[in-house]
Parts: sequence; C-alpha cells; structure tokens
Amino acid sequence: MAREKLILVIEDDAHIAELLEIHLKDHGFELSWAQDGLAGLQKFREREYDLVILDLMLPKLDGLEVCKRIRADNNYTPILMLTSRSEEFDKVLGLELGADDYITKPFSIRELVARVKAIFRRIEADEEKSNSASQLTELTYGELAIYLEKRKAILAGKPIELTAKEFDLLALFASNPGRAYSRQELLDIVWGYQFDGYDHTVNSHINRLRSKIESDPANLKYIKTVWGVGYSFAEPEDFQ
Repeated sequence: MAREKLILVIEDDAHIAELLEIHLKDHGFELSWAQDGLAGLQKFREREYDLVILDLMLPKLDGLEVCKRIRADNNYTPILMLTSRSEEFDKVLGLELGADDYITKPFSIRELVARVKAIFRRIEADEEKSNSASQLTELTYGELAIYLEKRKAILAGKPIELTAKEFDLLALFASNPGRAYSRQELLDIVWGYQFDGYDHTVNSHINRLRSKIESDPANLKYIKTVWGVGYSFAEPEDFQ
C-alpha cells in the first residue's frame, strides 16, 4: 500500500495553515507546518517531502529565497507558491526560480486542493511516460505490431492509419499491458493535466482506436473496459 503524500506547508498565517491541514488531510495527505522561511527550510532538509506549499511573504526568509535555496540543493520536490501580491513580476520570478505552480490569495480551498492533485497527477504522468519510453521499441501482440520510435502500427500485415493521440494511447497501453487506467489518468498522460474534466475526449479516442484495431466490437481483443475504473490493454498471455 502506498504511503500518504507528505506536504510541507510554509505559511506564517496560522489560520490559513490550519485550513490547509484540515482539508488536505481529508483528501489523504499528511501535513507538516512551519511558520517562517528559516524554520521551513530547516524542516524541509530534515525529511523527504512530496510537495511544498510555500507562501511568498514570510518572516526571516521570504518564499522566493526559500525556493531558490531548495533548488540550489538540486532538489526537485514540487513547489506550489502562495502569493497575496498581484504583480506579474513575483509570479514569473517564482516560476523562474523553480516553483511548479502558484495560486493567488485569497483562494478557495477547493481550488488549492485541485492544484495539489493536479501537481501529483502531472508527476505520475511524467513517470508513466518515462517508464514507457524505457520499454522495447517494438511491441507485438498477436497480429498487432507497434513500432514506438517509428510511431507506426501494423495489424495483420497492414499499416493502421492513426492520429497522433490515437498512437500515443495505443503505445501507452501496449507498453503497460494489464495496467488499468482511469479516464483522468489517460488525460493527464496523453493530453496533459490542463485537460482536467474532458473525459469525453478519452472516450471518443478510445472508440476510434478500437474501430481500427478490433475486428469484433462484441469481443474486444486488445483494449478492454475495466468497469468502474477505465481501460486496460490485454495481458501478454492472452495472445499465446
């Protein structure tokens, strides 16, 4: 069982920190809190965190300097920056120093939770892409052959005409046989996390992809529906 994601909140406003702790814990995250920049940097160096929520305006050491020092240590833990300022300069500078995202105060807790989840989904999506890229460049399942580097697919000796996204979906599935993906995970990996909520995009692409590789819609061979989850590619032993 995967451990809870550990989040470090560096925020001098105790009320905001308390709200974050209550709501993020409700979503299964574990939180640690520091009330100034120096204490936050010290806490960060004592444990391994999955995310830092970092206020821009902090006593003792401001958020930009904390961000800069974290990145100077070659640590790439994601950072979500909080700012009450409206100047574009601060936001751009924060991103240039290595922050992954920012949210401007006052913010809704719902929006912040969504941003936190999006950051973690993006990390998982990047890991999926990296894992898929490390697989064999040629994959064969029955009559279906997929050439990852050439971005070509052949079924029963005949090339399949696929759009870029259809091929990306097929390559992801075939590189991870048996792995069940939710529609949201497929959106994050193939389209990018900014497409949150566009589940119909996944459905339509899956339907078109199936129409090109499945010979019998009533007896799906390659892309299976996992009820209550999403989709998966058939196991290798299914083709033996």
